[in-house]
Amino acid sequence: MSIVTPGVVPASVLLSEPAPEWLGRWTQFAADLRFEDLPDEVIARAKLVLLDSIGVIAAGMQEPEMAALVARLGARRTGKAAAIGAGQGLDARDAALVNGTAGTMLELDEGNQYARGHPAIHVVPALLALAAESDVSGPDLITALALGYEIGARIGIASRLKVTMHPHGTWGTVGAALGVAKLHGADAGEIGRSIGIASSLGLSTSRRTMLEGATVRNCYAGFSNQLGLTAWDLAQAGLMPERDGIGTVYGSVIADDFRPEAMVDELGSRWEIARNYFKRHAACRYTHGALDALMGIMEDAGGLNPENIEHIIVDTYVWAAQLDHPAPQTMLAAKFSLPFALASAIVRGQADVEAFRDAARADAVTQALAARVEVREDPALTAKLPGLRPARVTVMLKGNRQWTAEVLTNRGDTEDPYTAVEVEEKFRELAGPVWPAARLEAIAGAVASLDKAPTLAPLLDLLA
Repeated sequence: MSIVTPGVVPASVLLSEPAPEWLGRWTQFAADLRFEDLPDEVIARAKLVLLDSIGVIAAGMQEPEMAALVARLGARRTGKAAAIGAGQGLDARDAALVNGTAGTMLELDEGNQYARGHPAIHVVPALLALAAESDVSGPDLITALALGYEIGARIGIASRLKVTMHPHGTWGTVGAALGVAKLHGADAGEIGRSIGIASSLGLSTSRRTMLEGATVRNCYAGFSNQLGLTAWDLAQAGLMPERDGIGTVYGSVIADDFRPEAMVDELGSRWEIARNYFKRHAACRYTHGALDALMGIMEDAGGLNPENIEHIIVDTYVWAAQLDHPAPQTMLAAKFSLPFALASAIVRGQADVEAFRDAARADAVTQALAARVEVREDPALTAKLPGLRPARVTVMLKGNRQWTAEVLTNRGDTEDPYTAVEVEEKFRELAGPVWPAARLEAIAGAVASLDKAPTLAPLLDLLA
C-alpha cells in the first residue's frame, strides 16, 4: 500500500471491492415483489398508515407557514398534484415538498421505533404526487409504500446516525426513491441506480433544530420526497451512483456501524410497516412515555391542580432526558420539551395540538409548573432501548403526598398499539376542520378500499 496515513484507503483498493451481496438481493426482491405477495397484515397496516398520513398532512397544511409556502409555489407554477388540505394543485415535486413538510408540522406523523425515525412521511407524499401524473392502481400504491417504508426503516435499523443528526431527511430519501421506482415498474438495475443515487442526496440534518424549535426541521421530510422523485429522473438520464452508496453513507459519513445483514434479515417475512407506531400526543415521541404515565396519574387522582404541585420528577432514557428545557420559545420547541409538555397536559387535560400553541406557551400557570419539572436520565431505562421507551413520573404534592407511575413503552407502539378504530378517529379529529364530513368519510372509504381500486383517481380527486 502506497499510503501510510491511517484511515485513508487507495482508490485501487476501494474500486476493487465487489458490489455488496445484500444490495443485489434487495433490488431483485423489490423488482419481483407483487401485491399478491404482501401479507394481509401488511396491506391493512399500509392503508392505515396512508390514512393517518393524509390526516396529519391536511391538518399541518393549515399552519400559516404552509399557507404562505403553498401560495409562493403556486404563484410560480401549478400542476395536477394536490397540496393536501390547501385546495391547490402543484407541480409534483412542489407537492411532494409541501405535503412532506406539512406532515411533520404538528409532530403527529407515525414512526418506527426500531428504525428510530418516521418512514411513512418520507414516502407517502412522493407516491401521491407521482400518482397524480400517472396511471396508478390502489394495489400499486400499497406495494410501493410497503417497499419504500421497508428499505428506509431497515437502513435506520442497520446503522446508527451520528448523535448530532436529526433522522428526518436522511434514509427516508432512499425510501422515497424506491417507492417511486416501483410505481414506475422499474427492474432491479433501475431500482439499484435510483436508490444508490438517493443515498447521496440525504440532507445534513442538525438535531439542534428540534431542540431550538428551528422550524426548518419540518421541511426535511419534504425534501426527502422531492429528492426521491428527482433520483428516478437522474437515474433514467444516465447518472450513475456509487457502487455501495448506502453502505458508505450510513457506515461512515452520517452514520456508523452499518450492518448489511440487518438489511436482509427476514426480508419478505418481517415487514417494518406492520410493526410501526401511531401517535396521539402532539409532541415528540420521546415525551410520550412520560405523558402516558402522567395521564395514568391524572386518571387515578381524578385530575391534578397545578397549584397543589410542588415538584415533578421524570426518570427516563437518554434521548427523552435531553428534552429538559422548561421554557420553549416556539411551538416546535415546546413539542420537544418534556417539562412544558407535562405542564401543559396537566393544565389542559391533554397534550393535543392546542397544548403547544402560543396561548398555551404564554400561560403563566403552565410556565410556572414547567419550571418545577426535573428530568433525569436513568441508565437502566436507557438500556431498554430501542425495543422499549420507558419513563417513570413522580408528582409531589403539597402536604407530603405524591403519585408515581411508570410505563415501559409508549401507547401506540407495537407492544401497546392503538386499534384501527382509534387511528381512524384521529384522522377524523385532525382532518375534520379541513373538509366537510361527507368528503371526510369518502376519503376514509377510498383508502379502506384501496386494495381493490383499479385506479387512484377517485382518492386523488377527493384530496385535490
